[in-house]
Amino acid sequence: MVLSDAAWERMAPLIIGRPDQKGSTGRDNRMFVEGVLWIVRTGSPWRDLPEVFGDWNSVFRRFSRWSIKGVWWRIFEAMSDDPDFEYLIVDSTIVRAHQHAAGQKRGSEDQAIGRSRGGLSTKIHLAVRGLGCPVRFTLTAGQKGDAPQAAALIEGLSAEVVMADAAYDADHLRQAIAAKGALAVIPNNPSRALKYPLDKHLYAQRHLVECCFSKLKQFRRVATRFEKTARNYRAVVTLAAIVLWMR
Repeated sequence: MVLSDAAWERMAPLIIGRPDQKGSTGRDNRMFVEGVLWIVRTGSPWRDLPEVFGDWNSVFRRFSRWSIKGVWWRIFEAMSDDPDFEYLIVDSTIVRAHQHAAGQKRGSEDQAIGRSRGGLSTKIHLAVRGLGCPVRFTLTAGQKGDAPQAAALIEGLSAEVVMADAAYDADHLRQAIAAKGALAVIPNNPSRALKYPLDKHLYAQRHLVECCFSKLKQFRRVATRFEKTARNYRAVVTLAAIVLWMR
């Protein structure tokens, strides 16, 4: 995958190791980022990185350093910084974790890997804006519930409407949405005694979050988790999200 000149111009001022910065200067930042994107897009092992991008181990270690320093996340936050959120749409998806992803010494739970239907998995909890672009996400083990993650996911994000499916029908979440002055558009759980009205016209927009997941999973290293650490998998998802904002 090759970045367009326009995309690189948006990203370049946000990265570390630029020639205008004091300290060490990164070697060919654009080639490095494109090399990582090649891995994220194709899902190939790091050892299969084409030589044109440099030594695979050097690229991998630099990718991990940027993950530790939060560089990928800072780029994503800068790209997605839009205070005008008319809609926020929340949902989650389960990603199968490859057996190689479970080899980290610390517990799997610490690395957002758990067991759900089909084996080892990670769950991506995502909030998108009205145009379907990702604005925030978190990772948990695959068996974790949806509603407990949602309040933290939307905290600090302004919106007029917050949409989610019936799995998010919880009093604490409806209260958190009301506290931000937003309308909760969430179907009632069948077990709920007191039913809330549902604006079906607005709820029809919820498909945008499903479309966003579909686009993210076009990146094969998002669709299947190979990273042992939650930190590096978070960086992979973040880089895919950055690309969606640059389209």
